Amino acid sequence: MASSADETRSLIETVREFVKQEVLPVANALEHEDEYPQEILDKMAELGFFGLTIPVEYGGVGLSKVAYASVVEELCTGWMSLAGAINSHLIVGEILYRFGTEEQRKQFLPSMAAGEVRGALGLSEAEAGSDVASLRTRAVRSNDGYALTGSKLWVTNGRRCRVLLVAAKTDPQAEPAHKGISLFVALPGAGYSVARDHEKLGYKGVETSEVVLDSHYVDAGALVGGEEGAGFAQVMAGLELGRLNVAARAVGVARAAYEAAFEYAQERETFGKPIAQHQTIQNMLADMAINLKAARLLTRDAAEALDRGERADLEAGMAKLFASETAAENSLSAMRIHGGFGFTKDFPVERYYRDAPLMLIGEGTNEIQRLVVASKLLKGQQP
Repeated sequence: MASSADETRSLIETVREFVKQEVLPVANALEHEDEYPQEILDKMAELGFFGLTIPVEYGGVGLSKVAYASVVEELCTGWMSLAGAINSHLIVGEILYRFGTEEQRKQFLPSMAAGEVRGALGLSEAEAGSDVASLRTRAVRSNDGYALTGSKLWVTNGRRCRVLLVAAKTDPQAEPAHKGISLFVALPGAGYSVARDHEKLGYKGVETSEVVLDSHYVDAGALVGGEEGAGFAQVMAGLELGRLNVAARAVGVARAAYEAAFEYAQERETFGKPIAQHQTIQNMLADMAINLKAARLLTRDAAEALDRGERADLEAGMAKLFASETAAENSLSAMRIHGGFGFTKDFPVERYYRDAPLMLIGEGTNEIQRLVVASKLLKGQQP
């Protein structure tokens, strides 16, 4: 675990150098071709990226959430998709560590931490995104296990994962409805197929898939924690780490957009002087920098709450909301500052502009985040 400021700084420098040497030279080409970054992810596995938040006793790095957020930010200044590949994976690791049986931890966490096995989360459905309680995937008792039937959308790592955490209804009559949801570990096999990969505006390179389960059998040991009806609470807890990841990803994209705009504004000349000397451009750069700093601080606040072992619905919701809006605004401002060049593939700002909307939607839309934040405030929790 990165337990000191010096260790954390050293780690960040390592990640920054990795991005400079391994990511930036190829990111645009891979992204435009929508090509899976196999070599980069293999190197990330060697460096321990797939075990960043998995505890040391199960083969992981055991990073604090604060250090993890900093790593994700650095990675996303190079290419946001790479942090997406580890996000769902580490959510699965978080859920299995916090709620799984010891047998489940020993079976899955070491290979996940090593990057030998990729994890993915099967949660969203065609009619169950933000409204998780309305999911229709069923888990019906069969012999000594369960038969899973349903379809899951937006599964990052869907084609390459070997551990799919599936939310399914074990009791469709439960009241309230979320009490009938359970989590299962599904492994590729009979009745398990990838129907398609979603074609996306941005967030390319790493696949986002639809996974179909057709009476896919799992034994009783696949029930996370061995407890039916606990799935909703388990997923919500895991998604706090996911929202921290998305917030940090957004900070990385916002930073990349700001840095690109700042550099270009000092090089590009109009009316006989660099555009950075025009007041309008200065105002835009100031707003970008201020919002970037605020987004980073909110993200750190959420990470610190998680490190204290607290529920961080309010902090993570605020961070994800503000950071993602900042990423969208900064990427658009960077494009404006670049002028016509910003609308071409000659510069990476068009990629930032296409990647940013994912963070507005992922791990709970910003509209839902506002409801979550307001709910916490009205219940007496204050920022």
